[in-house]
Amino acid sequence: MYLNGQNPLNAKFAAVLSRLIEVPVEKFSPRLAAEIRQMQAAPSSGDNSGAAEKVLEMLRKHAGKSLDDTAQGKIAKAVADSLVGSSNVITGDFSRRPTAGDEIRIAHYDVRGSLGGGQQVQDYPEVVQDLTVSQSHLRELGVTYKDASHLKMITGFGQSMEPTIHHLDPMIVDVSIRDFNGDGIYALIWQGHFYVKRLQIADEEHFEMISDNPMHPPRKIRMDDTYIQARVLLVWNAKKL
Repeated sequence: MYLNGQNPLNAKFAAVLSRLIEVPVEKFSPRLAAEIRQMQAAPSSGDNSGAAEKVLEMLRKHAGKSLDDTAQGKIAKAVADSLVGSSNVITGDFSRRPTAGDEIRIAHYDVRGSLGGGQQVQDYPEVVQDLTVSQSHLRELGVTYKDASHLKMITGFGQSMEPTIHHLDPMIVDVSIRDFNGDGIYALIWQGHFYVKRLQIADEEHFEMISDNPMHPPRKIRMDDTYIQARVLLVWNAKKL
């Protein structure tokens, strides 16, 4: 919502974004960097509680109607943990093993793509782990993409896409694909819920949203009420023995 311009970028989200993409806030918003410096300069008892309180004040003023107390608390904690020292550079643990050769690192986000009845969309998906994989291995598996930085991982949840996708299967998705570009499996938002489903064109105004499990009948959904977030490129299946 922030990157699409639906929500205005502000200091509390800029701090979280900076930590995720490992880029100082001043590189993409000098104005917000200045706000963060002011929060850092706020009196506190040797920690960042003053900055966190500032963030909570901003949240209540600008986003209180759309965020519950738990979400507000998570954001404030993330900013408080990030605002360290006197500079506007967000610190983080960058001690991970560097990639070698044609390896790429794909962030695995704490987002559950519903394979059934739909999951509520999280405002602030968290990175839970990384996958380091060889690009040549992805090509051998038939995965094609334009930019490796657009690849992310999410987790399937439910049984309606079996046997193609099983419950808790991780999936590699291309987040640069935000429009329908042919029959396939997409991560999408429909009626405020997040799904991973197969999409086909039904008519000029509708998609056919299909579950691979025959126990779940297909549904016609309006194109103008469907927001594609990514296309699923690979399901990382593991067979139980």
